Amino acid sequence: MQQSTNEINLDKLPQHIAIIMDGNGRWAEEKGQERLYGHYHGVESVRNIVEGCAEIGIKYLTLYAFSTENWDRPRNEVDGLMTLLADTLRKEVPTLNKNNIRMNVIGDMEMLPEYAVNALQESLDLTSQNTGLNLIMALSYSSRWELVNAVKKIGVDVSLGKIEPNDINQELLQTYLTTSKFPDPELMIRTSGEYRISNFLLYQLAYAELYFTNTRWPDFRKENLYEAILDFQNRERRFGKTGNQIQQVETVISV
Repeated sequence: MQQSTNEINLDKLPQHIAIIMDGNGRWAEEKGQERLYGHYHGVESVRNIVEGCAEIGIKYLTLYAFSTENWDRPRNEVDGLMTLLADTLRKEVPTLNKNNIRMNVIGDMEMLPEYAVNALQESLDLTSQNTGLNLIMALSYSSRWELVNAVKKIGVDVSLGKIEPNDINQELLQTYLTTSKFPDPELMIRTSGEYRISNFLLYQLAYAELYFTNTRWPDFRKENLYEAILDFQNRERRFGKTGNQIQQVETVISV
């Protein structure tokens, strides 16, 4: 069933949506093509979903584009992905600026080839003044890498006397994460029928609503996004409380 924006309550949108863009390779193989064929077609889905989020007023969109584990894939696929990344970034900057979209990145940039880093930095610089949707690309990212990196930085600051061990709490830890500038995702979408989060934002997804779809990423479009958002809006988010407690709070707010 196709969904439209008319069915979505624009006053109750998730502020931050995170997406695991899965299924490019399998989509290509099902069509008798090489895996890179699927990645190239997946770019069109990125354009469509970014546009859809910007149109309805989503403030943050994080796309899991390349994990640290993806470096272990066949060399030709990795090289093709890096080339596709650099080419796409340069081509899309005018569209991002036209739509007031700001590019952000999280991940281990030291692992990316220099030409990809240069293209990425250009995109970050050229969109830095935009004030609309924050598009966050997770590149060479894994949550375990991020957490270990944060602990190392905290350890250094403790040894330098900048912080005391007793000062370490959830709020402090969050300031050392690569996502420190962004709110935690409220909705996480994974395409292609896999039911796991694959080392993606493990800390930040603690209370996110998880939505899984069998649709391969190259076939994922705005209508699929709207369906996920509508499903999100029909859920009761309790954050450890009871349903009655949530209803009482909502009643007080509405009064």
